[in-house]
Amino acid sequence: MNLPNYITLVRIVLIPFFVNSMIYGYYRLALAIFVVACVTDALDGLIARVTHSITELGALLDPIADKLLILSAFVTLVLLGMLPVWLVIIVVSRDMILILGSLVIYYLGHEIKARPSFIGKATTAFFTLVSGVQYVVRGTKIVG
Repeated sequence: MNLPNYITLVRIVLIPFFVNSMIYGYYRLALAIFVVACVTDALDGLIARVTHSITELGALLDPIADKLLILSAFVTLVLLGMLPVWLVIIVVSRDMILILGSLVIYYLGHEIKARPSFIGKATTAFFTLVSGVQYVVRGTKIVG
């Protein structure tokens, strides 16, 4: 374990606090927690690259933390009636296909190196932006 991996674990630990804040209507707090989680995503990668402390654990843990955060956000927003179900089905289906494909490759005897791609990071950033805008719009309607 190194500092970037601990920072990634912080992102995972923040997820229940984010979901709880959303469920109880503390949207500003939820947004703040979500932003902090997103900052940890950028920070852990930056520190790992700058300090040359990229690990296999970090390469595996980082995308898992991303998926858990995004999945939690989408499912929570659907349960609160703030997003359409079809959008979550697309996101969850994509992730399930990736996981199942990786398992098949692994069980066929091939080594899997988890390396985040630019498109994968861009997709995560896009969904983060979309859900962030959604929070702001909903929060503005509630407050104003």
